[in-house]
Amino acid sequence: MGHATDATDSMGTEGSTPGAGPPLGLPRARDFTASVLRGQAQVTFLPSVAAGAVFCVALFAAGWRYGIYGLVGTAVGTATARLLGADRDRVTTGLEGFNACLTALCFAVFLGADHLSTALLAVGGCVVVTVVTSAVVNVLGVWGLPSLTLPYCLLASTMTIAAPGFERVWHHGEALAALTSAATGSTVVRPAGLARAFFADFAQIFFMPQWYVGALLFAGLFIASRRAAGVAALGSAVGIGTAWALGAPAAQITDGSMGYNSVLVALALCGVFLPARSTTLAYALVGAATATAVGSAMSALFAPSGGHTFTWPFVLTTLVFLAGAKSFPRLAGSAVPAA
Repeated sequence: MGHATDATDSMGTEGSTPGAGPPLGLPRARDFTASVLRGQAQVTFLPSVAAGAVFCVALFAAGWRYGIYGLVGTAVGTATARLLGADRDRVTTGLEGFNACLTALCFAVFLGADHLSTALLAVGGCVVVTVVTSAVVNVLGVWGLPSLTLPYCLLASTMTIAAPGFERVWHHGEALAALTSAATGSTVVRPAGLARAFFADFAQIFFMPQWYVGALLFAGLFIASRRAAGVAALGSAVGIGTAWALGAPAAQITDGSMGYNSVLVALALCGVFLPARSTTLAYALVGAATATAVGSAMSALFAPSGGHTFTWPFVLTTLVFLAGAKSFPRLAGSAVPAA
């Protein structure tokens, strides 16, 4: 299920033919489209065409420009991997598309989706992140660890920190760099805010703040796997609860910025890289709570340079918990496919 094949297939799948594609014509176009949609769904570890289609609709609901950036970005990453001769299974299941999808959306959100320079940089970024993905897969594969969204995080952080130094790229005036300060604002989250926070946690995975976008994304997740949707829901709840218990401002909880990493951590540690059972679910939820605190630390770390947390808390927390799981027999075992 999902990115789990990164750890075992870092050097390619034995017996497969690198770079080989389906016959020319309509079947090839259909297969490529399916790979692109799976790439969008792989953001939440699901190689599902149906989930990818719903995710695509969700991005267009956020704004047609974001829908195009997400779709074209995934397509560029997938096509680049095919042209470079990447393993066919990785391309087909969408593993070569999800980092490109997030990269394109990141450029659109932080540089402005209306600018030609943004579009050109996004396309270039999707090509580069495909190369970075291969490098990260090969390096982490030595330790049996997956690449996750680390390739996109590396490129996105570089872009946001460097962009203000280029006038033809940065269109926002002053840079985003700022010294960190103590949290302020009300910590009271009302019932309506809790519901908004739950769906916003899913929307923020794709940089979108709208709760209805999150509702569509959650629906796509549910269509592809009820079990995954349940785990993700618990991850969101733990992220919200942890942020509230620690005294995070209500505004940061309700806009989803405190919980989206928790959703991804819960999914990764229960049913993707570790088998789905009660012990791993508890382990995953501890990881989800940890990611909430790590998110605040990463925000403080990146703020002075104008960077952003992106999914760094998810990447770091998941890698640590997966490495640690190798010493715990009760957590060991093969991940199971989505129901």
